Amino acid sequence: MNKITNHLPTAELQALDAAHHMHPFTAGAELAKKGARVITAANGVTLTDSDGNQMLDAMAGLWCVNIGYGRKELANVAAAQMEQLPYYNTFFQTTHVPAIALSAKLAELAPAHINNVFYAGSGSEANDTNIRMVRHYWAAKGKPTKTTIISRKNAYHGSTIGGASLGGMSGMHAQGGLPIPGIAYIDQPNWYAEGGDLSPEDFGLERARQLELKIAELGEDNVAAFIAEPVQGAGGVIVPPATYWPEIQRICDAHDILLIADEVICGFGRTGNWFGSQTYDIRPDIMTIAKGLSSGYAPIGGSLISDEIADVVNNAGDFNHGYTYNGHPVSAAVALENLRILQEEKIIETACETTMPYLAEKWHALADHPLIGETNIVGMMGSIVMTPDKSARAPFKSDAGTVGFICREFCFENGLVMRHVGDRMIISPPLVLTTSDVDVLIERAVKSLDQTLAKATADGLMVAG
Repeated sequence: MNKITNHLPTAELQALDAAHHMHPFTAGAELAKKGARVITAANGVTLTDSDGNQMLDAMAGLWCVNIGYGRKELANVAAAQMEQLPYYNTFFQTTHVPAIALSAKLAELAPAHINNVFYAGSGSEANDTNIRMVRHYWAAKGKPTKTTIISRKNAYHGSTIGGASLGGMSGMHAQGGLPIPGIAYIDQPNWYAEGGDLSPEDFGLERARQLELKIAELGEDNVAAFIAEPVQGAGGVIVPPATYWPEIQRICDAHDILLIADEVICGFGRTGNWFGSQTYDIRPDIMTIAKGLSSGYAPIGGSLISDEIADVVNNAGDFNHGYTYNGHPVSAAVALENLRILQEEKIIETACETTMPYLAEKWHALADHPLIGETNIVGMMGSIVMTPDKSARAPFKSDAGTVGFICREFCFENGLVMRHVGDRMIISPPLVLTTSDVDVLIERAVKSLDQTLAKATADGLMVAG
């Protein structure tokens, strides 16, 4: 049996990587000079690189390894499924047992009015599905002009052409001729950076009511849906004020607009419930899922579809859309086992009762650090905002992300994977994080913040913009 092993020195692995491997969201030439970090093993919440260094992974891979690394049950299920039925498609009036079983389980876990799933290979693909699904739905309902989807600035909904267009990140739109037509945007509910003199409550209402103003501007008969993450993840873990989501739900209901909750990050326990929609009492028509669905052990995504939409689409003839790997049997089997572990081991409930409150207490205490202007945390996704002037909620005069990158690099040196989004530092650890892991995380975060403050001060970066 051929086995891929770390059989070369790190420098040679890095050279091969630089010569042949193009990385996502990366300046390839810069990485080639520096050399990629080579991860060779992982267990629980700990990563090991090719030099034997160990790091606490406070990002759960890419927001996805909810049950932690090294669960052999998932490997065993994947191997067994590969031996029995490694692949078959679900086109041409065909199905297979893993897709059937996973669909039934997802219907059990989802809100009562959602009992259908259309599979994809990722959250990006699923959001592409959502664009076509909602437009097809309204056309089948005799309202073909309802095509525009409203999203938010600084939202992230994937990096396919459709997903990146739904997202509101200007850096992504600057490449590849994006966004596609039929997408509109309102401002994000980021009180710290954009709230001005408004209270968080008033700001939440103001940002939510932008949706109503945008619907009026476009015309209700032209708007198909509003899409948003319950908590913006890649945008910097932007936690909306408490007033935001109730008002968004009211507006969608009042104007016959479908609500798409992008649960790719927030789903499967991340916010303390099975879905972020439950945390914020949202009643979505479609929920985008991926990441925690399989804890990242196999690529799979999908759209959870309400009974109303599924009934209309299923009775409107062929839905001319699909992917080779819709409901891939191996990925579906792995996802089903992942959900079994989450459910039977009560991982979400245990985290809610013990680790999440403890992490929240320790995380919010970081607000006392001289570099930190605000802390946010919901379940196991949190952010801290670095600032040169706490009282003014001021950004740095330097380019956004300058100080954040410095902090990220110190984190890696200190054995902590913590991501930066601009000058915000964010975490999304595995749900199996223990209270002792939290202590390690916070200790390493504080050390990294201390080093960042010292370097930013020495480099003259502690200046408000």
